[in-house]
Amino acid sequence: MSDAHFRTVTPSSGSRDTASFSTVDLDDTRILLTRFYYPLAVGAPEGEEGFEFRADVIQLGPLTVGHLGFGAPVTLVAPELDAYHVTMPTTGRVHARYAGRELTAHPGTAVLYGPGKPVYSLHTAGSAELDVKIERPALEAELATLLGRPVPGPIDLPPLVDLSCGPARSWNTLVRMLRGEIGHPASLLRQPLIAEQMSRSVLSGLLLAVPHRYTEELTAPAPAGPPRAVQRAIDAMHDEPERPFTVSDLAQIAGVSVRSLQEGFRRYVNCAPMTYLLQVRLARAHEALRRQDPARTTVAAVAHRWGFAHLGRFASAYRARFGVSPSETLRRGA
Repeated sequence: MSDAHFRTVTPSSGSRDTASFSTVDLDDTRILLTRFYYPLAVGAPEGEEGFEFRADVIQLGPLTVGHLGFGAPVTLVAPELDAYHVTMPTTGRVHARYAGRELTAHPGTAVLYGPGKPVYSLHTAGSAELDVKIERPALEAELATLLGRPVPGPIDLPPLVDLSCGPARSWNTLVRMLRGEIGHPASLLRQPLIAEQMSRSVLSGLLLAVPHRYTEELTAPAPAGPPRAVQRAIDAMHDEPERPFTVSDLAQIAGVSVRSLQEGFRRYVNCAPMTYLLQVRLARAHEALRRQDPARTTVAAVAHRWGFAHLGRFASAYRARFGVSPSETLRRGA
């Protein structure tokens, strides 16, 4: 890629992969888009004069979010997608041909594509957009977890969505926040636990933000998981509080859907599952700080031992629970 300016950062944890690049070459553009998205044919219908492609991309497991910009009109053609994809223009327009329909998206709207169909799109000169790729197995597994039953895919998402109101507006805000973390060396997304939670939030958020054939079932009141199911989740948290549980993990352990587990905790425990886990971790950390020798350990070591990825958030939650800072407990043993 002789004409491309490329920078990539891959943390050793493997939780996050980010890249920033720009190029004035069509072949470089094709290579870069294929690397992060799909095999694509890239064309310049008005010639290559003024062509420029720039992108900032972040990958979190099955989720890819990129902010892409085009200096001149560009066509992108994919023979077949193998994932779910959302294109949200931030400037300019995108004209797409998909599933026998002609679609136009502008800032405030989004085009949604599903797996198994070809896509043709024309991106106007000076346009920029957020492009979200979600691997098919991940989105369908997320829906199955939320519903508590297998889901035959693919999920039929609407081809065009208004992002200016309702749940879709909130989902758009979430994606924009994630895009803003690209390139920040101190981002919490460097922590695998936070990266996984953010990724799952985008997946579940999309399922709740746009209409599809499972929407009614997904938004209907969930039956409360029975006390024995809630107790299984509680036992797992007490057995391994340091484990990076997600709500989905706990629901699988309990043998109920995510929504049923959340309703069961609300009814029988009077708090959310992750709130309960936070309190268990704080109690374990408190006991460890009381017993440890301050000459032999640190607050950070204790926090990380009990599953806290961010020291500042740990300290704030600890003070709210116990009325003192973690360092005071370690120093005084009380």
